[in-house]
Amino acid sequence: MILVFGSLNVDLVVPVAQLPVAGETVLGESYRVVAGGKGANQALAARRAGAEVRMVGAVGRDGFAAIALQELVAAGVDINGVARVDAPTGAAFIGVDPQGQNQITVASGANLLARAEQVQDAWLHSPGLLLLQMEVPEAENWSLLKRARKAGLSTLLNVAPARPLPTSILPLIDWLIVNELEVVTAAAAAGHRTQDPYEAGARLASGGTQTLVTLGAKGAVAFMKGEAWQVDALPVRVLDTTAAGDAFVGAFAAALDSGLRLPEALRWASAAGGLACTVAGAQPSLPARAAILAGVAEIAPARSIPVQMT
Repeated sequence: MILVFGSLNVDLVVPVAQLPVAGETVLGESYRVVAGGKGANQALAARRAGAEVRMVGAVGRDGFAAIALQELVAAGVDINGVARVDAPTGAAFIGVDPQGQNQITVASGANLLARAEQVQDAWLHSPGLLLLQMEVPEAENWSLLKRARKAGLSTLLNVAPARPLPTSILPLIDWLIVNELEVVTAAAAAGHRTQDPYEAGARLASGGTQTLVTLGAKGAVAFMKGEAWQVDALPVRVLDTTAAGDAFVGAFAAALDSGLRLPEALRWASAAGGLACTVAGAQPSLPARAAILAGVAEIAPARSIPVQMT
């Protein structure tokens, strides 16, 4: 069972000819309203990859709440831990250009009222995996990590959006998933000054936190103490990258939960992340298990690479 504590949003997606720069207004012909939020996206990605998933978070009492929850319900994610609160359901405003690159502004709303105490003690049991992101209050994440560690659960934190992590929290995290920018931020907070994502990931892993760094079109690399594994990206025509990272994280969590070893779990994650780039929108783009397995067959096995630290 995967327990996801995190954000639930609605996404207002606008296709634009180009992303705006500071002070610029750009026009789009239309927009779509779809479910999103990193927590919900990753919960749905893991569920579509075949895992049993429980979602814990918060939505408002408004019309957007039903939209935020509809795909989770349809997929069979347990949403009994989602609270209704007196704040608007979170919303993300997303511009997407013809190359699939995006620009996102998030209004957190109800996500700021998500509380670790919503997670019942009975839900924290081993074997299991706790999956967290950074779109809910940090203190609630840290509180839940401590409870999960005490209960013997594996823990996975996706440091997105990028934030410095307290050094006291790193020992509570079994798996850290970050992109090229986020890994540098996380490493700096732990006292490792480097701009190289490979070295930053290796430094974090040297302290005992297994670290995965997503590298976009270059795939991803995973660091453990004294070893590293790299996997290629799935070759695809990119339409929209909005939920590629969430697809990667959710599929990786599902692979771990099913007992796959790291090299094969990396292939699952890479296949899911690539497939998500081929469909517009966040949750509509998250691939099903059959599609992931087909994608895995198109990716070479993850390969061991040298660990180099200057």
